[in-house]
Amino acid sequence: MSHPSQFTLLRTRRFLPFFITQLLGAFNDNIFKQSLILAILYKLTIDGDRAIWVNLCALLFILPFFLFSALAGQFGEKFNKDALIRAIKVGEIVIMAVGATGFLFNHLELMLLALFAMGTHSALFGPVKYSIMPQALREDELVGGNGLVEMGTFLAILAGTIGAGIMMSSTHYAPVVAAAIVGVAVLGYLASRRIPRAAASTPQLRLDWNIFSQSWATLRLGLGQTPAVSRSIVGNSWFWFVGAIYLTQIPAYAKEWLYGDETVVTLILTVFSVGIALGSMLCEKLSGRKVEIGLVPFGSFGLTVFGLLLWWHSGGMPQNVQANDWLAVLGYGQAWWVLFDILGLGVFGGFYIVPLYALIQSRTAENERARVIAANNILNALFMVVSAIVSILLLSVAKLSIPELFLVVSLLNVAVNTYIFKIVPEFTMRFMIWLLSHSMYRVEHRNLELIPDEGAALLVCNHVSFVDALLIGGAVRRPIRFVMYYKIYRLPVLNFIFRTAGTIPIAGRNEDIQIYEKAFTRIAQYLKDGELVCIFPEGKLTADGEMNEFRGGVTRILEETPVPVIPLALQGLWGSFFSRDPNKGVFHRIWSRVVLVAGEPVRVEEATPAQLQAVVGVLRGDVR
Repeated sequence: MSHPSQFTLLRTRRFLPFFITQLLGAFNDNIFKQSLILAILYKLTIDGDRAIWVNLCALLFILPFFLFSALAGQFGEKFNKDALIRAIKVGEIVIMAVGATGFLFNHLELMLLALFAMGTHSALFGPVKYSIMPQALREDELVGGNGLVEMGTFLAILAGTIGAGIMMSSTHYAPVVAAAIVGVAVLGYLASRRIPRAAASTPQLRLDWNIFSQSWATLRLGLGQTPAVSRSIVGNSWFWFVGAIYLTQIPAYAKEWLYGDETVVTLILTVFSVGIALGSMLCEKLSGRKVEIGLVPFGSFGLTVFGLLLWWHSGGMPQNVQANDWLAVLGYGQAWWVLFDILGLGVFGGFYIVPLYALIQSRTAENERARVIAANNILNALFMVVSAIVSILLLSVAKLSIPELFLVVSLLNVAVNTYIFKIVPEFTMRFMIWLLSHSMYRVEHRNLELIPDEGAALLVCNHVSFVDALLIGGAVRRPIRFVMYYKIYRLPVLNFIFRTAGTIPIAGRNEDIQIYEKAFTRIAQYLKDGELVCIFPEGKLTADGEMNEFRGGVTRILEETPVPVIPLALQGLWGSFFSRDPNKGVFHRIWSRVVLVAGEPVRVEEATPAQLQAVVGVLRGDVR
C-alpha cells in the first residue's frame, strides 16, 4: 500500500507553521552569529587578538545550553507548547532589536549580549521543539517529520551563513543586517501564531529555579531512561561531537589542504548541509515510515567509512600563488573526491541522527519528554565543548594534521558506537533485520494497517523460510514476539536476533514438554501485557512450497487469552536461499520480491485451526 510523502505534512496546519517557525529561528541564529563573527574579523576596531573574540562568541552561544536547558525542559512540561513557542518568539524579537542596535552603533558589548540571549532563546526552544512533534504527528509520520525538521534546520544554517557573508560584504552592512535579523524574528513570531494548540503534559509541575541542581536532576532523568532511550541520547550527543569537529575544522582544512579561499569554505558547507538534508529526507523511505533504529548502525558505519576516505583523499592538491576559488577547486579531480566524502558524511549523518531523535520522542513518557530532550541538549553542549578541547590537544599538543584528526575521530566513532550497540543490542538486531529486508529481498506490504497500533493481538502466518520472522518483524511498526521452533531459534547468528527480540522457542510436546509448556506460559503473559505475538501454526517449514496443516496450539492460546487474530501470508519466499527448496541456489532469487499480506481480523470464536488455514491460504493465493 502506498503512502503519501513526508512532504504532504507541509500542507497541514498541524506541522507547517511549526516547521516555518523553527526554520526561521535557525536561519536567524546563523545570520546574527555569522555576521557578528565577520564584523569582529573584518569590520570592527578591536584591541587584542581577534581569534580570542571569535572563540568568546562560540562560548557565549553555547553557555546558555548548560545554564537554561533544565529550566526549558520544565517549561515544556508545565505550559501549553504553542503558547510557550509564541512567548519565546516574542523574546527573539526583543533580542534581535538589541542586536540590531549593536550593529547600528558598532557596539560590540551589545552584540555579545544579544548573542548570549540568542543562545538562551535556542536553549529554551529546543525541548519544546522536539517534544511538540509527537503531539502533532501520528506515529507513522514521526520519522518523516523529524527528517523535514533536520533538513530545514541544516539548510537554514547554510542559508544564514551564506546570507551573512553577502550582507557583510556591503559597505553599509549595519542597517542591512539590523533590518534582516529583526525582520526574520517578526516573521518567525507571525508563523508561530498559526501553530495549533498543544496542551501542557504536566501543568501541575512545580518549577525548580535552581539551574545547577535542576540541570543535574534533568541529566539523571534523561540518562535514567530505558537503555534504548538513554543510549540514544548519548549517541545523539556523540554525533554533535563528531559534527562539531568537522565543521570547526572546515575553514582551516579548505585553506591548508585545498588551498582555497572563503568561497571554498562555503562550497564545503553547502555540500555537507545538502548531504544532511538528503539523508534526513531519505530516512522515511528507508525506514518504511516507522521508527527504524536499524538505520543508526548503518549511519554510524557510513560516518566511519567516509571519515576514513576523507583522510585518505586529503593531500595532493597543487598550490597556486593565489588561493583557489570554488570554481578553480572544482577543476581538480582530487577535490571532487573530497567533496564526495563530505557529502557522504552528511548523508549518513542524516541516517544516524533522525532515527535517534524519533526514538527518543516515541519511547519517552509524555510527561517527561521535554525534560529528556533538555537533558539531551545539556549533553550535546558538553560534548561540543569536549570536542573543542580534543581538537586543541590533538592539533596543538599531539601535532596531528587536520586529516589525521579526521582519522582519529573516525576510529573513535567505531569504538563509541560499538559500546552503544553492545549495551543496547536492539540497535544491531534491527540493523540486521533492516539489512536483510533491503538487500536480499524487496518486501512489499499490503493491508498492514489492519494490525492494531496498540493492544494485544495474535498474528498467524504461513511458514516458508528461516527468515520469515525477520521479514515480518521488519515490516510491522510494532515490536512482535515470535513463537519459533527451538532448533531454528538456536541457529548461529540468527539466535542473537531472536533472543534480543524476545522470541519464544517452542518444541513439540513429545520432544521437550518443559520447553513446550514454558512457551505457552510466556505467550499468555505477553498477550496479557498488550503485546503482539506471532505464531506459525504449521509448526515447521514447508518442504514443497505448499502449506502444512495448522496445528491446535492456536486454540490453546486463545482459550487462555482471548485476543483478536490477524491472519498474515508470505508470498514469494519459496525458492529463496533460506527456504527448503531442493532446487535453490546460493544466488537463486536474490533480490526477489516478497509480499506480506494482512487480512481482516478473525473473531476468537471463529479462529479454529482449519478456518485460519483457509483464510491464510486465500491471502497467499497461488504465489509460493
